[in-house]
Amino acid sequence: MGSKSIAHEVATNHDILRFGLDGIKGDIVGSHPLESLRETARRNLDEKKLLITDLTYGSAFNLKMDFDKQILSRFQRPPGMLPSSMLGFEALTGGLEDFGFEDYLNMPQDSESFRPPDMHNGMEVRLGLSKGPVCPSLF
Repeated sequence: MGSKSIAHEVATNHDILRFGLDGIKGDIVGSHPLESLRETARRNLDEKKLLITDLTYGSAFNLKMDFDKQILSRFQRPPGMLPSSMLGFEALTGGLEDFGFEDYLNMPQDSESFRPPDMHNGMEVRLGLSKGPVCPSLF
């Protein structure tokens, strides 16, 4: 009889003052069904676009586009008050044309519980010196 258990690291270094209370609800609860459906539809559309450009321009064009995506996806500002806009990456992938829920719903910066990101902690996480989120949330 195999007992089902949830893997949870109890002995990890979780800084409660920096990251807030730790919970496993986010690990258990999956994504919303519409979110997964939207993601699969986007993935299928991207595969179709790759096939069309491969047949039209050749495989070298797709390789160049892939290199450009890799370069533009790595460009980011250091963590701090100004978030990275990733404008070049969005222009290349067509993300500027998408109008998602986050574009017209509440901005996280406008909420009362927003805490600005800690630049010191963000650079530690980015360089691999500490674990945890780059921008801690209140809840």
